[in-house]
Amino acid sequence: MTLIKSISGIRGTIGGTPGDALTPIDIVKFTYAYCAKLRERRPKPEGERYRVVVGKDARLSGAMVEQLVCGTLMSCGIDVVNAGFASTPTTEMAVIFEKADGGIILTASHNPRQWNALKLLNEKGEFLNAAEGQAILDCAESGDFDFAEVGDLGKMEHKDFVDRHIDSVLALEAVDVEAVRKAGLKVVLDAVNSVGGIIMPRLLEKMGVECVCVNCEPTGDFAHNPEPLPQNLTELSSTVVSEGAAFGISVDPDVDRLALICEDGKPFGEEYTLVSVADYLIEHAQEKAASEGISLEEAVAPYRLATVSNLSSSRALRDVTEGRGGKYFSAAVGEVNVTTKMRECGALIGGEGNGGVIYPTLHYGRDAMVGVALFLTSLVKKGCRVSELRASLPDYHIAKNRIELSDKALIDRILSEMKTRFANEDVNDIDGVKISFEDKREWVHLRRSNTEPIIRIYAEAPTAAAAEALAGRIIGIADEIIK
Repeated sequence: MTLIKSISGIRGTIGGTPGDALTPIDIVKFTYAYCAKLRERRPKPEGERYRVVVGKDARLSGAMVEQLVCGTLMSCGIDVVNAGFASTPTTEMAVIFEKADGGIILTASHNPRQWNALKLLNEKGEFLNAAEGQAILDCAESGDFDFAEVGDLGKMEHKDFVDRHIDSVLALEAVDVEAVRKAGLKVVLDAVNSVGGIIMPRLLEKMGVECVCVNCEPTGDFAHNPEPLPQNLTELSSTVVSEGAAFGISVDPDVDRLALICEDGKPFGEEYTLVSVADYLIEHAQEKAASEGISLEEAVAPYRLATVSNLSSSRALRDVTEGRGGKYFSAAVGEVNVTTKMRECGALIGGEGNGGVIYPTLHYGRDAMVGVALFLTSLVKKGCRVSELRASLPDYHIAKNRIELSDKALIDRILSEMKTRFANEDVNDIDGVKISFEDKREWVHLRRSNTEPIIRIYAEAPTAAAAEALAGRIIGIADEIIK
């Protein structure tokens, strides 16, 4: 059994003993800690009520966890807005819609069915920062609990925010619903039997897109490994081909990640979801600026044509951004780090290479709904097939490896020595060590695991062979260091 406590929340396997898995006791104490720190973070006049939105994916344990979380919130005197089955971005949007004080999302994202988690949001519908998350972890372990008396218990109301979320996406200026509707497209959707099967078909219907559903019943009984990787999407790929569909859509259980399949059944590449959407948005922004008599220099000046991704994401985003005259920025891995950097540079769009698209015109959160709507608009405006769109983007390949160590202390030794050995290259150490080899258009990123004596190694190059060779070279150097 597993329980992982991090600044972004708490996740673990259901069942087992407290402290070793995600048990009712762990759920209650971490929800209590969230309430306690919410009051400290957002003090209110006496008598004014706190409100927190709760949404869940379709996991088998969802109803049990939901009742514990909502009950604990009410026992702390917090009013609950229960969004029921709701994607992660829908719950984030619901916090904004309701002007709530925070939110809790019950989802373990791409993890298998035995997992669940509490993801914690602030009043902006965004994940807590590191200091806020750590304060909750410390409070939960203190054992100092004080619940509300009967007259001060919170109340609960149920609301469905799905259509409001969809309408907000379709109202975006960069989304052309009429153009998509006129194209008469057919797509195949694999929602891995979670909440994507509720929200995504409704979005597509409103855009005039025919949707063939695969694994779209929100039973929580995942039909395959829920991480949207090519090896898990063979049914989707074959259905796209047999249906003669324009492309395939895959979302993870909480619908914040988006992976696409080309019309020929081949993967579009999860790294390229963000890249393709960003390329469209930059071009759209340039056209809009030109129509308003704004020069490219003026458009770029306050970084309105800026993009952001984390250090482990493909260089392709940088290439398309700079190729169109924009500015690219990188951030440490983690959604909150990406959104922080996006705010600093006023980014047009950002996200992560796992298929996470963040479009701040709507909200600062990964949102597969926004990703699909923007991708559909881009596709019909370009008037090409999805495979042709993919071929128009810079081509890179990422190799993912790891170094397993006997002692965590060796991690710092390896990272420090790597910085020294590659001091003549472009080295970034804000999150582990990333070494960029500009002459070869290659990079390698070494990141420590938070829970195990492991260094994760991500290497990218123009070919798969070159990426594996680079990773192998780094692993060989690490072996030398620890001998």
